[in-house]
Amino acid sequence: MRKCSLNSLNAVFEKLANDSALYMPVDGDKGADYKKWEMGDELSSALNTNRSAKDFFFPQTENLMEFKVSGKEIEVIDTRDEKEDFVVFGVRACDAKSFDILDTVFLSEPCDSYYANRREHATIVTLACTRPSETCFCNVFGIDATKPTGDVTCWKTADDMYFEANNEKGKAFIEKIADLTEECDSKAVEEQQAKTKEILKKLPLADLKTEKFGKDKTAEFFDAPEWRELSTSCLGCGTCTYVCPTCQCYDIKDYDTGHGVIRFRCWDSCMYSEFTKMAHGNNRLSQLERFRQRFMHKLVYYPTNNDGVFGCVGCGRCLAKCPISMNIVKVMKALGGNDGE
Repeated sequence: MRKCSLNSLNAVFEKLANDSALYMPVDGDKGADYKKWEMGDELSSALNTNRSAKDFFFPQTENLMEFKVSGKEIEVIDTRDEKEDFVVFGVRACDAKSFDILDTVFLSEPCDSYYANRREHATIVTLACTRPSETCFCNVFGIDATKPTGDVTCWKTADDMYFEANNEKGKAFIEKIADLTEECDSKAVEEQQAKTKEILKKLPLADLKTEKFGKDKTAEFFDAPEWRELSTSCLGCGTCTYVCPTCQCYDIKDYDTGHGVIRFRCWDSCMYSEFTKMAHGNNRLSQLERFRQRFMHKLVYYPTNNDGVFGCVGCGRCLAKCPISMNIVKVMKALGGNDGE
């Protein structure tokens, strides 16, 4: 393990930025968001960014290819230019875990080469939590907020930033900043972890249970009467899916520029009335069906297809952002019992 003082942290950022693009959470008028680091930028102390770090690998919109048509000839142009290495600094444990979920979708055969390319070129530097929010429940899904996964794990104390490499990418990262850091023991980190774990035990959602959900529970929950009442207030705005770090649905469209065609993809939401609409129409005609689809996917469908792993990481963004305060926790409590079991 290595450390540097917080006073010299900007020197670390400058060195990293000189070597490759460096992104981190920076405070703005509406909270913290990831941006490319520039001299003078301060690492945000906010617990969560407005949007998750999945944008680096699965952006909200991206051009896939272009077509040039000349008579009967069609030229397909690969427009990708993601060839440079980059660092994402300050990723929280929940967002780091979301990458594992996205990987099962985009890196499975047939592999999504756009996503894979970005994953290959990225170094993920995670930052342990010290002041988790009342909307946090990552521990419910077995995530340790005091030791997030990633290529490098960091801990920030009152005076220092600690670094620990977790793989070869992490070792290469540590080597780049070796002259700005020093070898140290883990005593301060362990003390911080112990304090944070005590806070996590006292959070309002610490005792939320998942045992009643998971793989092969479709028949048990699909026709549950609670769906009607739960879905009645839903606006179908899609906010929950746009702030969610694990939602992976997208649409692909063609745009005629007048001198060619651009094929692009953009995020989609199962909460929208036109989601999965085909020539014959839409297979989920009611808001109840669309609402049920979102939460069944997180709690039942995804675990069924992925060895019991849930499709939620407990980041709490949907709790904080939903305009009518409907979220996965309320669904879990309603379907699993008032105590969350």
